[in-house]
Amino acid sequence: MQLYNTLSAKEREELIDKAGKKRLTLSFYKYAHIEDPKDFRDQLFITWNKLDVLGRIYVAHEGINGQLSLPADHFENFKAHLDEISFLKDIRLNIAREQDNKSFLKLKIKVRKKIVADGLNDASFDVTNKGIHVGAEQFNELIDDENTILVDMRNHYESEIGHFQNAITPNVDTFRESLPIIEEDLKDFKEEKNLVMYCTGGIRCEKASAYFKHKGFQKVYQLEGGIIEYARQVKDQGLENKFIGKNFVFDDRRCELITDEVIAQCHQCGQPFDVHTNCANDACHLLFIQCDECKEEMNNCCSTQCKEVHALPYREQKELRKGQGNSNDIFKKGRAEHLPYKKDLRNIFETLGKSPK
Repeated sequence: MQLYNTLSAKEREELIDKAGKKRLTLSFYKYAHIEDPKDFRDQLFITWNKLDVLGRIYVAHEGINGQLSLPADHFENFKAHLDEISFLKDIRLNIAREQDNKSFLKLKIKVRKKIVADGLNDASFDVTNKGIHVGAEQFNELIDDENTILVDMRNHYESEIGHFQNAITPNVDTFRESLPIIEEDLKDFKEEKNLVMYCTGGIRCEKASAYFKHKGFQKVYQLEGGIIEYARQVKDQGLENKFIGKNFVFDDRRCELITDEVIAQCHQCGQPFDVHTNCANDACHLLFIQCDECKEEMNNCCSTQCKEVHALPYREQKELRKGQGNSNDIFKKGRAEHLPYKKDLRNIFETLGKSPK
């Protein structure tokens, strides 16, 4: 029985083009107790492979985290299958604002220790004792309150291209880094301030809200459904949109347009630009922001050295990579020293211009 993807990305692209069907990109998550993640993973693959689902899904004892695409005409069958699983019945599905038939080209369902790497000892606190979930309207009211501290729970390369007005945007490379930083820098406001958090779809905030409540924060809120759901509600309800720029997404689209403002810059030349790319050198693959002009000049590479390597015949490139580790720390996205306009490391409060005190 087939339990793993057997087609290359190129072969899948050809099949998608040949099918000529509109596909939907969506995401969802759920914290739940899964007794046998491996068996659960295999059952999902069997069913979803038949529905032509493609994407990146993580399964763990603590739940499931999925970003995926599927043919639009298979959506109802997919939803019916989720409803057959007790803890996924009637789960909210975040439908992407901008659709792309090729947002995912493989079905990868992986068993992990956690559905989000957070570095936490979950046994020390109740992960179900989470903060208050709020929709777009209440979220807007809260962040207009001078008694609120708004925190972006995403990484620096995400907030760099788009974030909420007046949000604290910690300059961290991973989610696990942000938790102790936020706790330390906001320790004097545990009782008096509203701690309001947001992320892409809600999964990071859900764990963080339980963690911060455990650490003594009294008024903890999270944006229900994250930026994705906020954008939908703002449009459907005619609310004021307090998000500026693009929403970073973890698929081949790289981002979704929320507003027209471009708040980032090309890491190579400094001109306004806000779309990430991966360095074309297979030994690098650094994620960074590169404008169209630099992309053409540098052949989609992050440095002259990578450009020279990328121009070599494939066999020579492969020989050079033998026994070598990745040339960039995979978590230092856009932080390589040779990028003159990379985002600077700054204090957590610098985006506000002052401390909440």
